[in-house]
Amino acid sequence: MNLKLRYILIFSSVLTACSTTKYLAPNQKLYDGGTVKFADTAGNVTAKDQKGMSDELTDLLRPHPNSKILGMRIKLWIYYKTKTTKKKGFSHWLNTKFGQPPVLISEVDVNKNAQILQSRLQNESYFQAQVSGDTTSKKKLAKAIYTVEPGSNYTIRSVYFPKGKSDVDTAVAGTTKETLFVVGNNYNLDIIKAERIRIDAKLKEEGFYYFAPEDLIMRVDSTVKDHQVDIYVKVKDETADEARRIYKINNIYVYPHYTLRDTALKLDSAVKYRWYNVVDPKNTVRPFVFKNTVLLQPGQVYNRTDHNKSLNRMINLGPFKFVKNRFEDVSADSSKLNVYYFLTPYPKKSLQLDLLGRTNSANYTGTQVNINWKNRNAFKGAEALTVTLFGSSDVQFSGQNSGYNVYQTGVQTTISWPRFIMPFPDPKADNAYIPHTNLTLGYTLVDRNKLYLLNSYSGSWGYEWKENTFVTHDLNLINVTRVDAAHVSQQYLDSIQHTQNPTLKHVIDNQFTFGPSYGYTYTTTTQTNRTNTYFYNGKISLSGNIYGLLTGADTLAGKVRKLFGVPFNQYVKIENEFHFYHKLSPNSSLATRVIVGVGLPYGNSTILPYSQQFFIGGTNSLRGFRARSIGPGTYTPSETITSASGFLPDESGDIKIEANLEYRPKLFSIVYGALFMDAGNIWNLRSHAGLPGAAFGKDFINQMAVDWGFGLRFDLTVLVLRTDLGFPVRYPFPPGQPYKFKAQYGVFNLAIGYPF
Repeated sequence: MNLKLRYILIFSSVLTACSTTKYLAPNQKLYDGGTVKFADTAGNVTAKDQKGMSDELTDLLRPHPNSKILGMRIKLWIYYKTKTTKKKGFSHWLNTKFGQPPVLISEVDVNKNAQILQSRLQNESYFQAQVSGDTTSKKKLAKAIYTVEPGSNYTIRSVYFPKGKSDVDTAVAGTTKETLFVVGNNYNLDIIKAERIRIDAKLKEEGFYYFAPEDLIMRVDSTVKDHQVDIYVKVKDETADEARRIYKINNIYVYPHYTLRDTALKLDSAVKYRWYNVVDPKNTVRPFVFKNTVLLQPGQVYNRTDHNKSLNRMINLGPFKFVKNRFEDVSADSSKLNVYYFLTPYPKKSLQLDLLGRTNSANYTGTQVNINWKNRNAFKGAEALTVTLFGSSDVQFSGQNSGYNVYQTGVQTTISWPRFIMPFPDPKADNAYIPHTNLTLGYTLVDRNKLYLLNSYSGSWGYEWKENTFVTHDLNLINVTRVDAAHVSQQYLDSIQHTQNPTLKHVIDNQFTFGPSYGYTYTTTTQTNRTNTYFYNGKISLSGNIYGLLTGADTLAGKVRKLFGVPFNQYVKIENEFHFYHKLSPNSSLATRVIVGVGLPYGNSTILPYSQQFFIGGTNSLRGFRARSIGPGTYTPSETITSASGFLPDESGDIKIEANLEYRPKLFSIVYGALFMDAGNIWNLRSHAGLPGAAFGKDFINQMAVDWGFGLRFDLTVLVLRTDLGFPVRYPFPPGQPYKFKAQYGVFNLAIGYPF
């Protein structure tokens, strides 16, 4: 038997095993889907438009046939194979979770579907459309066939807006320039509905608080010549008087400690602060807190934008769980509104225990326990005070550093003010987000098993704010880190001696880092309806720059300067990360990422501090290589590290270039697939003894590592469990060495979340 025939027999046996029609009763036929065909003898619809319309109409057909994977009804097969009378157990779980009962042709109402298709065509300008339905069958399968006679399409000839003198007629007419109706376009009922919503939104910005889309009527005259229509936009005659009025804001009241038991407005206890009043008999919050949240002001014409922004900003303050808003007429014949904000707070203090599981970029699997104490209104100014005690362990079960585990314990205290603290003024009230000023202080004891024990002290003061929906700024005026080694093992000292690697030595050096940082993020990834979305994050970090220049620090010249008795790091670091996502279909997408980062140590430093260095390889990077095992440049640690060293150090550099490409199809249910390719490397900015080939040069392109692979993603709603199998195909090689692919066994990655 030849190989081709063997494959055919195997494939045939699989199809036979997955056959599902054999389980049907003699009088049952499995529904195999519906088909829409055009009988357009007059040529009213082009072949291209017929294809698009056919796809649209097919999506309206109900019910859907049983789903297929590679032409096989796997879910239906699972349903039959696991069918059981039991209400629990593994078979019942498979049957209800992954199985799918048969969809029979008897369940298809052909006439009702035909009416739905005909109605849709009439709503999209084909007023004379006719649709008929029928069924056809072959053995145990049956299909529904719908024949469409579209008739002529009707286009818009003219659009007429109100010409009345009333406020509401004038306002509606003022929206003409932005109308969704375009002369020459097809009539479309969905556009009419959208136009009513658009006009209502515009009027809400001009004080028409009680106006609604239902107060508009679009009269369509289809009796004009040449299959055209005239559209007349009109305010209904029966529209209530209050919907025709322009309303202004009168008084504003904020209730920061509201509960459902509160029924009285208690206006006699209101405390006026600037343009609003705070009703808070228990004095739980200082009145100034709301100056950046109450955006409407007395005498101002009501507008929905400031209304919605105020609600969002109050939620973003932090202490409040619910925000309810109410507008009331001052009197029946008045065009003024009193505004009430009812804020229900969270419990002021809380204690929370977090148990976390994680994987990191170094291929360590870890657990962490956090005990969080939080005060949501620490100083009655909506300040969030958080104290966190934590302990963690990160273990590498397989790989080059199995047994060299990392344990951390520490404490972190954070105070976050929902406003700018000097030297910045209050932000402009042009968005729905509250800026935050953050102060963080922390201590961490880092225990790298068998190697070293480090004390790390850190602190920062900075600001975080959103410019709009897409742009976020993160400015730290000062970041301070102090690291000193409490203990270093002889094994680690021997590894430094064996490798002459300055990076290893710098990890345990007592050092001081201080300086500002700024991050800029632009993202459209929250707009899931878009075909193309983007993410960009750029960051610049500085340390010891001005102080180093003033003191004349120059390590290479022997002028090592200290601060508080400890040498300080001096560097400039720039990071850039760009993502691009493209939807290929509703169930598949293409994701790309490019990372370019450069760190420049100078003056008092010849190498970046360990926490600021770049690494590459691992579950979220080059997945065909072990974590942090590539580079820098063409440097190969195995050439210098002897068996006496016992472990392989993380390889790091001052420069990083990485690119990733991933195809993400949905396979079935909660399971997604991935095909990927990764490329990149790291380099040092300058040459170092003990790191041959590590410096960045003109041949950096030829020093790129490349891998490819595939994987599965399991979307469990609360988290995404990811498995990837990566295969290295190209290793960094020195200049002049011939290019070659290198086959190797795959590297398995287990992680949580998408890699990018």
